[in-house]
This record gives sequence, C-alpha cells and structure tokens, in this order.
Amino acid sequence: MAASEGPLKGIKVLDLSRILAGPTCTQLLGDLGATVIKIENPATGGDDTRQWGPPYVEDAEGNRSDLSAYFMSANRNKKSVALDIASPEGQAEIKRLASHADILIENFKPGGLAKYGLDYATLSQEFPSLVYCSISGYGQTGPNSSKPGYDLMAQGYGGIMSLTGDAEGQPMKVAVGIADVVCGMYASVGILAALRHRDQTGEGQQIDLALVDTQVSWLINEGVNYLTSGQVPQRRGNAHPNIVPYEVYDTADGHVILAVGNDGQFRRFCEFIGHADLADDPRYTTNPARLEHRETLNAILRPALQSYDTATVIAELEARKVPVGPVRTLDQVFASDQVAARQMQITMQAGPGEVNLIGNPLKFSRTPVTYRSAPPEFGADTQTVLNAENPFED
Repeated sequence: MAASEGPLKGIKVLDLSRILAGPTCTQLLGDLGATVIKIENPATGGDDTRQWGPPYVEDAEGNRSDLSAYFMSANRNKKSVALDIASPEGQAEIKRLASHADILIENFKPGGLAKYGLDYATLSQEFPSLVYCSISGYGQTGPNSSKPGYDLMAQGYGGIMSLTGDAEGQPMKVAVGIADVVCGMYASVGILAALRHRDQTGEGQQIDLALVDTQVSWLINEGVNYLTSGQVPQRRGNAHPNIVPYEVYDTADGHVILAVGNDGQFRRFCEFIGHADLADDPRYTTNPARLEHRETLNAILRPALQSYDTATVIAELEARKVPVGPVRTLDQVFASDQVAARQMQITMQAGPGEVNLIGNPLKFSRTPVTYRSAPPEFGADTQTVLNAENPFED
C-alpha cells in the first residue's frame, strides 16, 4: 500500500465490519487517506460478500479468485487480516491493534462483542480516545435491537418499499443496497464529527447507527408529506408526489425523463409538443393545479411525447432549457465521456490481475482521494500486520 497524502492521512481505522454498510464507510475513509485494517474471520473464508458471486476476478489461467465483484465494490484501500476474534489470541491482537487505532467500526449484533471483551464499554476503559462506531439493524436500544438487520429488511421496515414500484404492483426495493450505502455514508459523517470532538477534547465516544434509522431519515419529502398531512403516500411508479410533469415518459423509440420544476419550464415544454394552450389552461397553469389534474394532463402528454424519438425530445427540450434526460443502461453509463472526464471508472492492479472499479465522487482541489491498493485477497496482509511493531504503518 503506497503512502497516503489524502485529507485523512495518519488516521488509523480498525475495521471489524462486513457485508456493505461498514465496508462502504471504511472504503470512503480509506479513499480519503486513512489506513484501514480489515479483520476477516478465517472460519468463514472472510467477508460474506467474497462468496456473493459470480462474477469473480480470474487470474491469467482462468482460476477464480475470492474477489467477487460485490466484495470489490466496497473494499479497496484496505489491508486484509485473517483473525479469529473468538480466540484469546485473536482478542489480544484486536486490543493491540485498537491501541494504535483512532477508529474502530463494527457491525455485530448489539452486545455481540461483549463476550470477547471487545465492546465499547470495555475498550473505552483502556482506550478512552477511541472513536467506536457500531452499526446494526435496529440500533443498540429499542424493542427490536436484538433483531438482525439486512438491507432488504431495512427497506421494508423503514417504508421506502411502500413508495417504490408501480401503483398496481408489489412493493419494490431499490435495485442496489441503498439502505446499507446510505448508512455507511452517515457512519463516515458521524466518525469525522467524533474525530473533531476527540481532537478538541481527547475524548472518544460510541456512535450508535441503525440501518432502519438511516432508512427512515431518507424518506425525506415523502416522510414529511405524511407527517404534515397525515395521509399515507401511495406508490406512483416513476411519478413525483409533489411535481407534475416529473417522471419517465415513453417516446417513439424508448424512454425519456422529464422534470418540469416550474411554470416557465412548463410553458416552454408545451410549446415544443404543440400544445401551447395547456400553459394557459387553469387546470395546468401552476404546479399545484397540475398536481390536482395529473391524470388528465398525462392523457395529453403521453401520446404527444410518443410521436417523437428520444434524441429529438432531449435535443429540443435542452435547447429550451427544460430539464430532460435519457434512461441509460450501465454499458452506456460507463462508456460515456462524462464518466471518463470525472474519473468515475478506475482500473487497479489486484493480485489476480487488473480490476475495474467505480471511482470516488469526491473531488478536492488540494487533497484529492487516492487509490493506493486494490481490494485485497483474503488474509493477504495477515503476517505483515501481525508481525509489525506499528501495524498501521503504510
């Protein structure tokens, strides 16, 4: 692992997490320059996501590695150490590593680490400046604290699935593990705030973060719509609960996203589709009116847009300063000049060979993110770390 020059250079992270929420957080901290040691269970072959494939990276001879695409999505810029924390030797080693660390992050069930003497209450006595982040399904307190937590269950329990999908279809999860990812992002924000407090006072603390809590937090406008009106929101597919027209429409050869955010944009849109009169119709002149008459308006807009191909709709509406865009597949996304310009696809050299990964979206003018090491094969750094006097040394 090459030396870091990022904004978190010198910060040391002991990562006892697995799956996605914790690893998302620690990869972000690693991208920002922190040194991350990832502890993996030798009895299970490491992080569960190493088995969540295919696809896997293969070596030059076609042999499958333990680098699944899922694992690689959240585990670059880390050292992998195989360690059994259920053993006295493993527990002693975790405490040695914690003595050097600024941050410990874990996602065991609440109370799960107490039997090993690795819980916050125990470690904070020995290492009072340690920032200790605990991620769980429902949090360290509350009636559901003992229940396990997975992204799908969090999406269901926290309400987002009731809002997602066609109105007449099943409740639908978001296609990626977004509850885990957002939880990981909240964890990184909380950790950085706790580090700020520690630097000012010398005092560490525990951060108690729940998948369900963070999922509830990003109900955003639909959540506050309910709290304000008392009316339970309904699924609307791609339609917006508060803006019309703001959804996906069919074109002659595909689909287009239309996002009309104000009355001026609506007028210019209507001129393009040959229905300028709609902008002066009292049913549609304002967004609240359009919201009330969503169905009758869409009965006009849908056939009108279907008479144009996608490229024409986008070109004409962009020229009129009306927000519009395509629905792209992932091959189109990663082949785009925008992704290339923003370095949102990167290539790194891993043990079996080159791997393609998604880049970090943060762009710093003075302390850019760095990609120092590819996602590691299981236990790749065990001996180096365990034998080192300073285990976090790059």
